[in-house]
Amino acid sequence: MLLASAGAFAKDPTRGPEIQISRATGPITVDGDLSDAGWQGASRVETWYETNKSDNLPAQVKNVGYLAYDDRFLYAGFDFKDPDPSRIRAAYADRDNVPGYTDYGGLILDTKGDAKTAILFLANPRGIQYDAVSDDGSGEDSSPDLYWDAAGKITKDGWQLEIRIPFSSLRYPKADLQKWNVLLYRNYPRDFRYQMFAAKLPRDENCFICHSNPLVGLSGLPKGGNLVVAPYVSAKEEGVPRDGLGSSLVNKPVTFDGGLDVKWTPNAVTAIDGTINPDFSQVESDVAQISANQRFALFYPEKRPFFLEGVELFSTPIQAVYTRTITAPRWGLRATGKLDSTSYTALVAQDRGGGSVILPGPNGSDFADQDFSSIVAIGRVKHDLGRSFASLLVTDREVKGGGSNRVIGPDFRWNPNPSDTLAGQILYSWTETPNRPDLASEWDGRKLSGHAGDLWFNHSTATFDLFTEYKDFAKGFRADDGFVPQVGFRENYGEVGYTLRPKTGPFNRLRAYLIGDYQATTDGALLFRQVSPGFGMDGILSSFTRVRVAFDRVRAGDVTIPRTQLLYTIQFTPSRVFSLISLDGFLGEEVDFAGARPGHGGRVTATATVRPTDHLELRYDGDVRWLNVKPFDGGDERRLFTAQVARLKATYTFTARSYLRLIGQYVRMNRDPELYTNPVPERDGSFQGSLLFAYKVNWQTVLFAGYGDNRALTEDNHLEKADRQFFLKIGYAFQR
Repeated sequence: MLLASAGAFAKDPTRGPEIQISRATGPITVDGDLSDAGWQGASRVETWYETNKSDNLPAQVKNVGYLAYDDRFLYAGFDFKDPDPSRIRAAYADRDNVPGYTDYGGLILDTKGDAKTAILFLANPRGIQYDAVSDDGSGEDSSPDLYWDAAGKITKDGWQLEIRIPFSSLRYPKADLQKWNVLLYRNYPRDFRYQMFAAKLPRDENCFICHSNPLVGLSGLPKGGNLVVAPYVSAKEEGVPRDGLGSSLVNKPVTFDGGLDVKWTPNAVTAIDGTINPDFSQVESDVAQISANQRFALFYPEKRPFFLEGVELFSTPIQAVYTRTITAPRWGLRATGKLDSTSYTALVAQDRGGGSVILPGPNGSDFADQDFSSIVAIGRVKHDLGRSFASLLVTDREVKGGGSNRVIGPDFRWNPNPSDTLAGQILYSWTETPNRPDLASEWDGRKLSGHAGDLWFNHSTATFDLFTEYKDFAKGFRADDGFVPQVGFRENYGEVGYTLRPKTGPFNRLRAYLIGDYQATTDGALLFRQVSPGFGMDGILSSFTRVRVAFDRVRAGDVTIPRTQLLYTIQFTPSRVFSLISLDGFLGEEVDFAGARPGHGGRVTATATVRPTDHLELRYDGDVRWLNVKPFDGGDERRLFTAQVARLKATYTFTARSYLRLIGQYVRMNRDPELYTNPVPERDGSFQGSLLFAYKVNWQTVLFAGYGDNRALTEDNHLEKADRQFFLKIGYAFQR
C-alpha cells in the first residue's frame, strides 16, 4: 500500500522535450556518410547541453542528431563538429572497448517507456561498438551484446556516425503506437572530459534515464517472431607433461565438441533462450586477483552470453543471483518478458559441476569443490509503480545425490522524489547440505535455515549527498546460486559528502566525505569498525582522485586489532598515446588474519594503457601486496609475504571485426615459512600465455584460433611447462 501511494503521488523528475520521429523517406546505408536520401526528412535534434563539466549549459561544440525508422530498423545519425579534428581520440578496438577517455557518441534507448531502464548504443569514429544496460537503480552493465550496426567517419570538420538497430534486438510493449524514451549523447574528452546530451541532467536529482526525451511517432513496428539459431563446433589439442612437471609434453588426441544456442522472440516483449552444451571458450580469461590475507571470496563478473538477456532483472540489494555459480551447464532454458507493468525472468539449467562453492561465515569464507551435478532454477517478478517497484525473487538448487538450497523473498525500491531513494530486500533460505564430509565439514547432510536483510537510503542534491545501509544476515542463511560470502553478522554503514564544482581552474569537481562502518556478529561481538574521512576530485586530463584515511578495528581470530591506513585511487589520461594510467591501493597498518597479529603493509594496483598507433593497444595490469609482522616469539618485523600479479595484453585490431591478441600473465607468491604456524612453501607461482586470432561478424558469428601455454614455478625457482593447448572454434548465427 505504501509503494502504491508512493507511485501515485511521487514528484516526477525533470524530463527532456519530446522528440518526434518519422519514417525514413528513402534508403539508408550504414557507412558513416549522412548524405543518403533517407536522412533528408529525418527528425533533426540540434539543441544539446553540456552536463559535464558545465551544469546544463549550451554545448561548446555543435552537435546534430537525426532519427528515423522503417519496417525493420531504427536509425540514428550524428554530425559531431570539432574545431580541431586532429585531436579526435578514436582507436580500433574489440567490441565494448570504448573507454571514457575516447571520442564516442550514440543513443540511450528506453523501449519500455518506464524512464528507468535503457540500452546504450554507442560507437566511436571507427565504428567500434559499445552496448550496455543502464538501470537507475543498479547502474550500468556492459556484459550483454545485441545485434546492431554502426559506422563512423572522420571529416574535415569533425566526425559522423550512423547506427542501425533491428527491432528484433529490442523488447517493447504490444501496442501500435509506441511510447519510448531516448537520450542522444556525445563524449568529448579534451583538457577535461566533456559530456553532452540532448536533454538536461539536473544535478540535484539522483536518476539518469528518468531525464530522457519522450520519443513519439513510432507505430506499426514488428510484432516479434524473430528466431536466431547459433550452432558452434570446436576442436582442441592438449599437451601434458609425460612424467610430471618439467618433463616433455605429450599431446593428447584432438577432441571435438559442439553445441547450440537458440533465441526466439514470440512477440516483441518476450525472449526465450535455450542452450545445449554451451561453449564459453571465447570469453577472455579473468585478470588474476591476489587472494593472500583475504577474508572473503573474490568476485569475478559474468561474461557468458546465455545469462545476459535482461541481466538487470538479476540485480537486487542482496546478490542472491550470481550466474557464475552455474559452472558447467549441460543445457539451459530461459524466458524473459514484460506484461504491462510487470517484468519477469525465469531460468532453469543443469549444472555438471566443477569449480568451487562458497562456504560463508561471519569473519571469512571458505571453499569446497563442487564435485557433483545439480539442477538450478531462478525466477524473479518485478512490478513497476511509477518510478518505484516491488518484486519477488526465488532461487533453487537441487543436488544430485541429495542436498538442496532454496531462497525466496521480496525486494523494493521507493522514489518519493527525484533526490531520494529507499530500497531493501529480505530473503529466507532453507538448506540441506550434500552428504559429502570428504569435501567440507559442514556437508554432512545437516539442515540450515535463516534470513538475510538489506535496507538502504540515498539522498542526493547538487552539493550534498547521504547514503546509509543496514544489513542483517543470519548464520544459517545460504544462497548457493548467488554471491553471499558473509553471514552471521549485522552491519551499519553510512557516508555523507559535500561537493563543490569550480567553474575555473584545474578541477571541476571537489568532494569531501566521511564514512562510518560498524559490523558485529549476531550475538554482538565486534567484527569491523571504521571511521574514514576523505576527499575526491575530478579535473584536467580526465582525472579522478580519491584519498581517505581509515581508522579501523578489525577482528582476527578471537581478538580485535586497531589499524590505520591511507587509501588512494588516482586515474588520469596523459595523452592519446599514453591513454590511461591508474593507481589504487593502501599503505599503513595491516592485520595478519591467519596469525591474528598486527603488522604493516600495503598494496599497489596499477593499470596503464598505451596506444602507439590507432590499431595497437598495450595494456598492463599489475598488483603487488606485502605484509610485515613480528615473529610470534618477538623481535623486529620481517616480511611475511609478497604477492604479485603482472599481466600484459597486446592487441592489434585490423578492423572492427578482426584482431590478434597476445596475453602473458605472471603470478608469484614469496613467503617466510618461519613466520607461519603451518607449513607453507617458500614460493609458488605460475605463468599463463595465450595467442588468439579472432574474426567476428557479430558476437555469435565468429572464428577463433588460439594457442595457450601454462607454466608452474618449481621449488628451484624455474617455470616449467604445465600444459599446452591449440584451439579452434567456428560459430554462426542463422537469423530469421
